[in-house]
Amino acid sequence: MSAPSTWNLADLYESVVDVIGDRTAVVVPNAAGGRREFTFEQQEARINRLAHALAERGVGPGDKVGVYGYNGNEWIEAQWAAWKLRAVPVNVNYRYVEGELQYLLDNSDAAAVVHGAEFAPLLAHIRGDLPKLKAALAWADGTEVDLEAAGSEDYEEALASSSPERDFEPRSNDDLYILYTGGTTGMPKGVMWRHEDFFLATIGPIVTALADPIEDPAELATRTAANTPGCGFPVAPLMHGAAQWVAIGNALQGTKMALSTARHMDPMEVWGIAADEKAMVMNLVGDAQARPLVEALAEDPDRFDLSSLFLISSGGAILSPAVKERYAEILPNVIMYDALGASETGYQGTHAGSDDQGRPRFFFGDHTIVLDDDGKPTTPGDGVVGRLARRGHLPLGYYKDEKKTAETFPTINGERWVIPGDMAIAEADGTITLLGRGSVSINSGGEKIYPEEVELVLKGHPDVFDAVVVGVPDERWGEHVTAVIVARPGTQPTVEELHDYVKGRIASYKAPREVVIVDEMVRSPSGKADYRWARATARGETAQSS
Repeated sequence: MSAPSTWNLADLYESVVDVIGDRTAVVVPNAAGGRREFTFEQQEARINRLAHALAERGVGPGDKVGVYGYNGNEWIEAQWAAWKLRAVPVNVNYRYVEGELQYLLDNSDAAAVVHGAEFAPLLAHIRGDLPKLKAALAWADGTEVDLEAAGSEDYEEALASSSPERDFEPRSNDDLYILYTGGTTGMPKGVMWRHEDFFLATIGPIVTALADPIEDPAELATRTAANTPGCGFPVAPLMHGAAQWVAIGNALQGTKMALSTARHMDPMEVWGIAADEKAMVMNLVGDAQARPLVEALAEDPDRFDLSSLFLISSGGAILSPAVKERYAEILPNVIMYDALGASETGYQGTHAGSDDQGRPRFFFGDHTIVLDDDGKPTTPGDGVVGRLARRGHLPLGYYKDEKKTAETFPTINGERWVIPGDMAIAEADGTITLLGRGSVSINSGGEKIYPEEVELVLKGHPDVFDAVVVGVPDERWGEHVTAVIVARPGTQPTVEELHDYVKGRIASYKAPREVVIVDEMVRSPSGKADYRWARATARGETAQSS
């Protein structure tokens, strides 16, 4: 194949396969001790077969293909197969109940669904409400399901009867990548990216890391061929953007990728895979994944050979200082790295330390600034809180939601921006201090309090395993800060203890005035805080209060 002239993801992938086809692309160990392993050539043949199978079932350019299941090679194959056809893969949350699933597949106009067998009965139950759905292919996931009765076809049988040839129509920079994101409020929204904008805003920086940016699509395969093969291990679910971006980046770098098919994260299984596959980089989401991993490893730090591991990165949620310190104790040679980005912004910046109050600071490019309430850039160093905004390569907007698109992607002084809702302060040294999402901020006595800032402090308390902070109505102050926490075994931290701990590190008005202790924190599968659940828990006193 000749070098690609577009930034189309499928074109770029094919150019990479042509130069490193014999490298291992993906390894999927299982609990029984077995493993599936495919080279890039073998992986692409499977992807081509799936693309042809979907085309035979009526899927074509612009059609949406739901990808619905736990991590596995099939998830990766479905995404690339859709792009091969100029179709659009759509991520489906495997925790969805019937109504949520029906909404997303209907809202996205899904023409097909590629899914784990476990989900066939639920999908079958709502197919009558999805007139645009033409086909469903189910991959084996260890569950016993009568696929024929559920209306789904067997994935491997469909591949076996389809062509492995790469004989697809020309593609375009304008083909779509859609990422459905639930955000903090409302129903999921599909963020629409052109392939060119998505690659240049997100995948390009991931692939090149600190090297010079790729300026011509033809350069990618040449750089990939020169790369020393390594192993990446995305721990987060592929249905979320953080893991998807890593997986796409791994493929276009020619990097072997290890995957766990576990329904729930088992820390010892994760470390076992990292050791066995000699993972060099692990990608996870915040403390929700990082803390249980390091706590489990601390119980037997010499059990696994992790000498190949040099970087653990977090995307989608910032690691707390306490967790980073714990990793420094247990894995002193491993770099801990926070990457900032959102579904609407793509990759934005990297962690640059913290200010004197422990709030995280980030390095950004000239594409990101802080805007005041009038849409004007704030002056670095003046301490004004504004809204984080990005320009340049941006999404087209939200699928079938013009109103929300206009709100989030405004044109200011003739230039288009994305303003997803993060509040921040531009600093004199060129960094930006991130405060948190404005939609979940707490207003107490006229003071704005950002939950993430308080959570990062609380997680440093020796009796706190996990924490989410919300506002609860208060007759005097409007709202007061309430901490919903998971305490460490054998401890029962009081509100007085936690209040004093926090106010010794940040302003006292940000310290919790109430504490609700729960046995388990409800978070999204990627580890992001569920503020709606936490707020309901705090207000309804559904757990023990101290």
